[in-house]
Amino acid sequence: MEILSREVGSLYRAYSAGEESPLEELPIQYADFAVWQRDWLKGEALGRELEYWRQQLEGVEALKLPTDHRRPAAESYRGAQQAFVLDAELSMALRELSRREGVTLFMTLMAAFQTLLYRYTGQKDIVVGTPIANRNRLELEGLIGLFINTLVLRTQLSADTSFRELLHQVRETALAAYSHNHVPFEKLVVELSPKRAAGLNPLFQVWFFLNNIIPSNDPVLPGITISSVGRDFSPAKLDLALAMTASPDGIAGIFTYAADLFEPETIITLIRRFQSLLEVLVRNPDCKLFDIPLMDLNEIRRLLDTQTIDRIGEMQDSFVF
Repeated sequence: MEILSREVGSLYRAYSAGEESPLEELPIQYADFAVWQRDWLKGEALGRELEYWRQQLEGVEALKLPTDHRRPAAESYRGAQQAFVLDAELSMALRELSRREGVTLFMTLMAAFQTLLYRYTGQKDIVVGTPIANRNRLELEGLIGLFINTLVLRTQLSADTSFRELLHQVRETALAAYSHNHVPFEKLVVELSPKRAAGLNPLFQVWFFLNNIIPSNDPVLPGITISSVGRDFSPAKLDLALAMTASPDGIAGIFTYAADLFEPETIITLIRRFQSLLEVLVRNPDCKLFDIPLMDLNEIRRLLDTQTIDRIGEMQDSFVF
């Protein structure tokens, strides 16, 4: 979309001035890439890629998120969204932690998200899907087309693991996945033939994505104000998806979730606990994963007040007047 917007802007400015198209001829077309990929997927390189993924994803089990409702027999793909924004101080602290540990912001947020999933499910084997641009050749940088591929990042967690240790594990896992990113996800599923279940995406049910926005002062269409148009329908292809955006103004996120499985209040609580978790991690990255408190003080107070009221009610019921 960035390429498309940039080229439309270039053409608009040129044609408005009565000039010819300023766009250079492309060295290759999208079809050339498709032919190259098809030829490449027949050779020894494919075998090496598949062998890596067989070892990496052997024995993968479905993530069992606690849901508000049972999974329906037939998927409706009815989804909903909840957005949130991290404050400036926390956003800056996350960037600083990433820089200090020699990892990308994506790796830090991915590790934090996997920690959240580990604490919610109790499962030590966490698998998350994530997209990759897959534009690893100079000729592809200016080419419009869908090169994106899906990677599966698998991480082993335990109560004794510190977040700093997890962070470096996620780094190694991500770098290895990046170096084996050529096999299309659809072909990977066919080749690995994982156990399938009705209503479940193969290999993973949760998605994470980080979009880094690079600001530009150049207007796309000079003299014309452009704004995005939101959509009312948010399809949920997975149980849960977290898309985050990093810009100079801060870090924001949107949870897209299956409305058949979760109530809005559950996702709002999930967001609040994710933010609380992030605040703990930037202050103490050596904290053990099981020791990280997910509830902030306000939520603890609300819980204690509710339990106190319930206890008083039980005591009154036991009294005989």
